[in-house]
Amino acid sequence: MGCAPSIHVSHSGVIYCRDSEESNSPHQTTTISQGTTTLHGLFVKTDAADSIPSVLAYQSRQPPPSAGPRRKERRESGGASARSRTPHCCSAEAETQTSSSSGKASTTEVQVGPMRLTQYPIQVLLVFAKEDNQSNGFWLACDRAGYRCNVAWTPESALECFLDKHQEIIVIDHRNSKYFDAEDICRSIRAAEPSEHTVILAVVPRTSADQEETSVLPLLDAGFDRQFKENSSVTACYNELVQIEHGEVRSQFKLRACNAVFTALDHCQEAVEITDEDHVIQYVNPAFEQMMGYCKGELIGKELTELPKSDKNSADLLDNINTFIKKGKEWQGVYYARRKSGDSIQQHVKITPVVGQGGKIRHFVSLKRLHCTNENNKQLFKSHREDKYTGDNCQSESGSYKYKNRRKDSVDVKSVTSQSSDAPSLQTRRYSSMARIHSMTIEAPITKVINIINAAQENSPITVAEALDRVLEILRTTELYSPQLGTKDEDPHTSDLVGGLMNDGLRRLSGNEYVFSKNMNLSHTHLPVPNTISDVPPCIAQLLDNEESWDFNIFELEAVTNKRPLVYLGLKVFARFGVSEFLNCSEATLRAWLQVIEANYHSSNSYHNSTHAADVLHATAFFLGKERVKGSLDHLDEVAALIAATIHDVDHPGRTNSFLCNAGSELAVLYNDTAVLESHHTALAFQLTTKDSKYNIFKNIDRNRYRTLRQAIIDMVLATEMTKHFEHVNKFVNSINKPMASEETSPHSEGSDTECTANIKNFPDNQTLIKRMMIKCADVANPCRPLELCIEWAGRISEEYFAQTDEEKRQGLPVVMPVFDRNTCSIPKSQISFIDYFITDMFDAWDAFAHLPVLMQHLANNYKHWKTLDDLKCKSLRLPSENNN
Repeated sequence: MGCAPSIHVSHSGVIYCRDSEESNSPHQTTTISQGTTTLHGLFVKTDAADSIPSVLAYQSRQPPPSAGPRRKERRESGGASARSRTPHCCSAEAETQTSSSSGKASTTEVQVGPMRLTQYPIQVLLVFAKEDNQSNGFWLACDRAGYRCNVAWTPESALECFLDKHQEIIVIDHRNSKYFDAEDICRSIRAAEPSEHTVILAVVPRTSADQEETSVLPLLDAGFDRQFKENSSVTACYNELVQIEHGEVRSQFKLRACNAVFTALDHCQEAVEITDEDHVIQYVNPAFEQMMGYCKGELIGKELTELPKSDKNSADLLDNINTFIKKGKEWQGVYYARRKSGDSIQQHVKITPVVGQGGKIRHFVSLKRLHCTNENNKQLFKSHREDKYTGDNCQSESGSYKYKNRRKDSVDVKSVTSQSSDAPSLQTRRYSSMARIHSMTIEAPITKVINIINAAQENSPITVAEALDRVLEILRTTELYSPQLGTKDEDPHTSDLVGGLMNDGLRRLSGNEYVFSKNMNLSHTHLPVPNTISDVPPCIAQLLDNEESWDFNIFELEAVTNKRPLVYLGLKVFARFGVSEFLNCSEATLRAWLQVIEANYHSSNSYHNSTHAADVLHATAFFLGKERVKGSLDHLDEVAALIAATIHDVDHPGRTNSFLCNAGSELAVLYNDTAVLESHHTALAFQLTTKDSKYNIFKNIDRNRYRTLRQAIIDMVLATEMTKHFEHVNKFVNSINKPMASEETSPHSEGSDTECTANIKNFPDNQTLIKRMMIKCADVANPCRPLELCIEWAGRISEEYFAQTDEEKRQGLPVVMPVFDRNTCSIPKSQISFIDYFITDMFDAWDAFAHLPVLMQHLANNYKHWKTLDDLKCKSLRLPSENNN
């Protein structure tokens, strides 16, 4: 034996004895267990302890020494050396043995489909209460087969040894229950997770010829896999073990290797779904859960027919898919699926039948990734606006995606480039682009971009080339920044707002033309003589003292000025920004001009009147006072912005562009159904201004300055037209927000506002983007006003939309915004949709540039107000209790 073994106590109180000379060998560990204990409900019977006062727990052992002819036979067949035992006078007996196996413990190559595996030598655990011919038979069989063998004499040590080594085969003595309960040992081992891939063999007593064969079911119920009739022949034991190795163990080894495959599936970015032949879901990976919004537990075991279906798929498509897969053919194409939230998404799908038991199709494997169109990618960007404004920090059902945008259905470059190709043809050839336009001789900037992408595809990997193809598909669209909304699955309030504000509304009934009965006066022959306002009434002056505050109450000014607040506020604001000095015009001319413009706003409109114009002017002036905005613009830009705000809705009829186009109005015909009102506002404003020198504020500036100023004004007013909303916002984000953010986070940048604004001034296009964004935000800033002002504006715009719906019904016109029916409309829902779709992201971008904490706080508070009303199913502006007060 050599040096004395070192002994230490494990965490379970079991004593380990390791021979110092053989300490590096995994076969030299001996465990000594004392006394009688209870472990996992197992009780070691006292008579076993009495009969074996020194219990050898588990050991790596050698065959027993030869004793007579049988021992000699085993030694010759097993090639085993003698075993030495060193007795001790203490209560425990330590035993260390050295095995010199005659079998070759070599590795084996195993193939699982295309996967090549290496199987290491089999480990066997023998669980016997005492040493006898049967235990020695299995011991020698393990030695012959080259298996690594451990022996445990107690239930405790058996479980501990298994948890330590995870043996592939366990042999448990089931012949006599005097010493321990074999079935309890089996159940205890089966309760451990590693036992999933272990084969447990029960050694049962031999039955005589006149005895009836016992049922194997109780053994199977206890967790055994097989039974072995008592037979101490080494060859019989060897045959049994080898059969188990090449049968159950080899199969379990292959199954265990599947853990690597499932790990890969769990981290795969493509959605994977596996069903059986009856289309019952058997597996989905996390990417599938994220894409569809379901949890795995909601899907496993359900038939596909039980899940909601999108009605966008044609019956022919579904029949085509079934025809393919029933014949064992792979199908791939574009398919609409419905998420848990009810949204329809368009997917690239590949369904592969898999042959299983009986040579029949037993599984269908579906690989899914989002189709690269605007309509379906909104799920990747959707976040709960409610979370943002109510302070909740819960994850969205589609996962914790960084970008919160349920509206801008643009494609995230990261998500596109991460998607890999499914098509087998892509393994041999590159997906050719449909946007190759190298032959063009005149290149616009966009064609240059496309050509650069095409060139980059030539030497790119398949996945990159495919991603670039999707980019080209997007670039070929005419509306690069506009979202595409689903018609059936979208929120009706959002759909109606988009239809009313962002479309031309051309939905004529066949064979009919409509004449718009105008309530506006286009001939302005009789205009009031401009009043001299040298002495402003004290009540008005007192109100105007607070006009630089964002919380300025425009409705109080409206009341004290008899619905003509634009002149008074305009004079105050224009004086503050030096407009008269820039235009080189007198204050009288400016007053006269303001009076003319205000006279052409319709006081009969509930919303689009001169109070709205004054409100937008106030917001524009407030934005111009912010440090970063002021530093980015020139004096001419400031003057243009203030004039544009003043005239931006002049002569508004209280109807949307869609209404005018559907009605075939004179204005729609004049402006070819394109930006009808915005074109009219600017055209009429300049007509009125230049018509009479008494109110021509441009008469004293030179031609070049006038043209520059005029173009800036026109550009800003046209920017308020909602069909280009997302184009303006996205350009601002990409050209202003992102470069500034990069500059601020750069380690080489000082991050000063002065430096940032100086850079913007060097690029006139950036100044244009800022001016557009500024007037757009000013035009729809109502949700960012104090709550009482926000509520008033919401009531006014709703009333105007109600009136339009009433007139559309009277005239038999298409109803552009059906939800704005005064009898059924929920104003809180309409406000929530408007904020979600148009306001939040635009003001997030504007706030990131101009720094507007007060506005953003009002927006959050107002959103909570509307959400509270909506949650309580209240359709009015306030709760009934608030209305009573």
